[in-house]
Amino acid sequence: MRVFMGEFQHSLDDKARITIPAKFREELGAAFVVTRGLDQCLFVYPRKEWSVVEEKLRSMPLTRQDARQFIRFFMSGAAECDLDKQGRVVLPASLREYAGISQECVVIGVGARMEIWDQQKWTSYAADAADSFGDLASGLMDLDL
Repeated sequence: MRVFMGEFQHSLDDKARITIPAKFREELGAAFVVTRGLDQCLFVYPRKEWSVVEEKLRSMPLTRQDARQFIRFFMSGAAECDLDKQGRVVLPASLREYAGISQECVVIGVGARMEIWDQQKWTSYAADAADSFGDLASGLMDLDL
């Protein structure tokens, strides 16, 4: 499995469709899952990777309130989506609202998944992350990157 990487600027059309970068389409496949992500973005998973995520969620202890809350919020926001012949997908209104996506957006590759961000939110997030990148790297040195 190849990984998703890179950053691409896109716009929603008048039918709330976004064009998925051509570079990502083959790995994503014709059918995939979009759900609420962390940091107010959308997570996009190929079906195969979504199965891995589902399995991990099934293993979470239902006796823990935080696990139940996370599973409910994450899974209730999930939508199965399909690419049209031009490589576009309609983002459900509830997911666009959650991520604050109205027109301009950014599609980024994050390893096993893609993320879709409102452009202003991504710009702000990326600027903050860039400012603390060195500190983050120092804190993660034990991961042997």
